[in-house]
Amino acid sequence: MNLSKKQVEVLVKGCVNNDRTAQEALYKLFHADMLRVCYNYLPDKRLAKEAFNLGFLKVFQSIKDFDIKKGELGGWIRKIMIYTSIDICRSELKFNTIQLSEREETEFFISPSVLEKLFFEDILKNIRSLPFATQTVFNLSVLDGFTHKEISEQLYISEGTSRWHLSEAKKQLRALLETSAKGTDQLAERSGKAK
Repeated sequence: MNLSKKQVEVLVKGCVNNDRTAQEALYKLFHADMLRVCYNYLPDKRLAKEAFNLGFLKVFQSIKDFDIKKGELGGWIRKIMIYTSIDICRSELKFNTIQLSEREETEFFISPSVLEKLFFEDILKNIRSLPFATQTVFNLSVLDGFTHKEISEQLYISEGTSRWHLSEAKKQLRALLETSAKGTDQLAERSGKAK
C-alpha cells in the first residue's frame, strides 16, 4: 500500500467530508490487512468480523484526527483495529492470575531448521491452537511489540500474569512447531520414497 502523501491527503479529506467513494476506497484498500489483524487476536471469525467492522466505524468517526505528519495511515488504522480487538478480547477472556517474575521468564529458542520446514500457515495454525488468553498475550507481545506493562493495562491483568502467558505461549509453540516440522520431514521422506 504505497500511497503517495498526496493520495493519502485526498483519501483522508474525502473521508472527513463523508464522501462515500473515498470511504469505500479506504475500506477496500485496507480490508484484507486489517481483517488479518483482527483474526490474529480473535480466531473466532464472528468476533474478528465484529472487531473489524467496529474498528472501521471508529476509523471513519475519528479520521478527522489523523495527522499525516505524525504517522502512516495504515499504521494508524492498524492501531485502531488492535485496540478494538483488545476491547472484544477483554470481554471474552478469562485469565489465570499466575505470577511470573522477570527472572523466571525464559526465552525459548526455536531452531531455524525447524522454522524453515514450515509454511506461514502452519505457524499461524499453531499460534491459533494456543489457549485464547495465552494467544492474545503472545500476539500483543511478539507480533505487535507491546510491553508487559502495556499488555497488563490493556487486558486488566498483572504484569506477572502477562509474563506467564507469554512464557507459556513460547513453551507450547516450541513443542507444537517442532512436532509440525517432524511431520513435514516424515511427509517429505514418504514422498521421496514414492518416486
